[in-house]
Amino acid sequence: MVGRYDVIVLGAGAAGMMCAIRAGQRGRSVIVLDHASAPGEKIRISGGGRCNFTNINAGPKNFLSSNPHFAKSALARFTPRDFLGMVESHGIAWHEKALGQLFCDNSAKDIIRMLSDEMREAGVELRLRVEIASVEPIAGGYRIATSDGLFEASSLVVATGGKSIPKMGASGFAYRIGEQFGLPQVETRPGLVPLTLDPQLLQRLAPLSGIAAPAEIRHGKTAFREALLFTHRGLSGPAILQISSYWREGDEITVVIEPDIDVFAGLKAARQANGRQSAQTALAEVLPKRLAQHIAESEGVNGNLADQSDKRLQGLAAAVQAWPVKPSGSEGYRTAEVTLGGIDTACLDSKTMEVKTAPGLYFIGECVDVTGWLGGYNFQWAWASGHVAGQAA
Repeated sequence: MVGRYDVIVLGAGAAGMMCAIRAGQRGRSVIVLDHASAPGEKIRISGGGRCNFTNINAGPKNFLSSNPHFAKSALARFTPRDFLGMVESHGIAWHEKALGQLFCDNSAKDIIRMLSDEMREAGVELRLRVEIASVEPIAGGYRIATSDGLFEASSLVVATGGKSIPKMGASGFAYRIGEQFGLPQVETRPGLVPLTLDPQLLQRLAPLSGIAAPAEIRHGKTAFREALLFTHRGLSGPAILQISSYWREGDEITVVIEPDIDVFAGLKAARQANGRQSAQTALAEVLPKRLAQHIAESEGVNGNLADQSDKRLQGLAAAVQAWPVKPSGSEGYRTAEVTLGGIDTACLDSKTMEVKTAPGLYFIGECVDVTGWLGGYNFQWAWASGHVAGQAA
């Protein structure tokens, strides 16, 4: 017995569900297959359980790709305002945090419920706990062999995500399908991921584990200003996650702690106002106490401020605001929020996400070589790429 549909979507994540909704709304018969026991697992855990479902400022500039122009079409045809309209039509309460990030007031489950309801209304069938054995082209479409039997459709949409967070079932399945159809791929690597440090530096920084501070992290001409977090493995926090997508092994990054404060000017002013206080005490006015102590001790700046030359104070300020760090690596896919690289956009139609050499085959979402910044951008790519594929599949 073969289940026949117009569209088969592999993956019940953000992109897959959005695609299924749009295809179903066009009157297409659609089935979504997923190995998980519930849809939208990555949605559920995102944003601390409140789902940073989009970023109101999302545009092509917020995405990394070997072809930075590719994402323009989909992002223009389904905008953050469009998704927000969907959210509001379902009565989901939301709020905006810093930098245009939009979150649910209550729970990420509200977004999963919205997408599930929309699929149901569009007549989409959802089958969970289904293992995919094989995918093959047939005359006029594709046949999928699964643990639930055979399925055939004229359109097949691959929305199975990347390799990030394997404990949730992430795998390189989409890339294997791409290889099967001879599609070019951009090397994959973990993105939006904490960076690790060599054991020697890690030992020196061990007392700082758990400390957070505002920072600007620079790599070449790219810089992000958000929080920095010292961990028992290395460096994390939003600013580090952001720069990790640009960093490559062997590269150096520059850490600027408290970028909105002129630390050197502050130390000079403190010396003039109260020369008897220590540099460590003066630093602790703008830095967490443990961090101030660590930096003063590391730079060997002891004694009263009155005894410190401008040069010594400049050196101390540079340790805070021009700290060169060469990470040893990253924490890898285990904690990475996204996968960089993937199916090369050169083989896809930017208006539909269809494979140019395989009519009826589509790749959407994270498995494609389009990766957003931290802060709701990757969800917006999922919604937009799913929307345009669903309009065509």
